[in-house]
Amino acid sequence: MNTYISQAPFSLVEMNQRNRRGIEGVLGIRVTAVGPDFICGEMPVDERTQQPFGILHGGASIVLAETLGSWASFLVACDDPQARVAGIEVSGSHVRVARSGFVTGVARPVRLGRSLHFWRIDVSDQAGTLVCSAKLTVTVGRGGGSAGED
Repeated sequence: MNTYISQAPFSLVEMNQRNRRGIEGVLGIRVTAVGPDFICGEMPVDERTQQPFGILHGGASIVLAETLGSWASFLVACDDPQARVAGIEVSGSHVRVARSGFVTGVARPVRLGRSLHFWRIDVSDQAGTLVCSAKLTVTVGRGGGSAGED
């Protein structure tokens, strides 16, 4: 297992191509940077991600957080071709509203074990003001099965 996340087997272009296939593509989420102890991404605040009252939907912030933390766990565990990652718990505190523009999430490890990873993901608006602080637990399965299988 890597102890850092910069050994990416995918370029940012490849990561974002994969993100187009799921909810990440629907919400416009893009990974923008990967470093030795962080992964960063952005998401627009628009009709796709706003609640009916015109502010960023908390669920969209959580999707951004889980996307970044899951990618980060994959990049940490990718030296093992049998490793499979899956988020098993996510929570967030929404501390401010965002109405437009983009929000940026930065995931950093809290603890990286062999089978569990814990991430903190801070989501900020374009002014750098914290909008959401999230925590994500990711299970890392080994041996070819899907992570989270019984």
